[in-house]
Amino acid sequence: MKILVVGSVAYDSVETPEGKRDAQLGGSASYFSVSASYFTEVGMVGVIGKDFQESDLRMYESHGIDISGLERADGETFRWAGDYLKDINTAVTHETQLNVFAKFSPSLSDAHKAAPYLFLANIDPTLQLKVLGDMSSRPKIVACDTMNLWIDISRSALTELIGKVDILTINEGEARQFTDQHHLPTAAGRLLKSGPSTVVIKRGEYGAALFNESFNFAAPAYPLASVVDPTGAGDSFAGGFMGCIAATGDASEEGLRRAAIVGSTMASFAVEAFGLDRISNLTGAEIEQRYQAFVDLTRFQTLAGNNGLPLLEK
Repeated sequence: MKILVVGSVAYDSVETPEGKRDAQLGGSASYFSVSASYFTEVGMVGVIGKDFQESDLRMYESHGIDISGLERADGETFRWAGDYLKDINTAVTHETQLNVFAKFSPSLSDAHKAAPYLFLANIDPTLQLKVLGDMSSRPKIVACDTMNLWIDISRSALTELIGKVDILTINEGEARQFTDQHHLPTAAGRLLKSGPSTVVIKRGEYGAALFNESFNFAAPAYPLASVVDPTGAGDSFAGGFMGCIAATGDASEEGLRRAAIVGSTMASFAVEAFGLDRISNLTGAEIEQRYQAFVDLTRFQTLAGNNGLPLLEK
């Protein structure tokens, strides 16, 4: 496998202005794995309960996802309920039932430990550190995600983790919370000084901003007519982003810029339907067409010659 992802597998109950869905397949590892699977080989490590549907396992397998690391424990699968009724970019949590996820301790096979790319999805940073320590050698690229809960209750472990990864993905509220800086470029600068060489700040309907030690880049969001369910957008972005890097082996400046657009492409599909309904049923042609639409969205011609902009002399 090219990428190993360790994260949550869940059943979500979600309400948005577009409708309501109960007990839909979700979780950070699910969205990341399906998104990345269009570009490279993915292995998933997580935990599920006795209630987990065989049809959902078959969906993973239909995407070529290695689910040998998906442990089935005695109990029910992690469940989350929330809504996006007030703000489509912000979830309001109604209920969280950790269930088997409460005692989750990732166990890696030899194949998992040798994966050249690692994504530590949003789980307890102490577990993320454990996974990183269990790898047989340091992967070519280690990326991680987090959330406001861990900033509140596990800041020390999270700070240690951020110091050991190459790429940090984080939303803008969390970036401000962790750094105590309101201005995003300043917050990103603080995060870069903490260890990673690249920080990707997810901005919901405004796209994503990539900050690197030597350059910055903004990936826009695709102008969709409506957003049905934003639940897995961030993890779908990360799957496309890391999947592109793993598939090409290119983590140069141009490679990271390209990967950010691929990430935005996959996130744009994820939000078009509830849960994984849209992103799990894509064709290569659809992905290529949307990717090219992003290229067109961000393309412009500089002025010919050496005259620069047509500025008035002052």
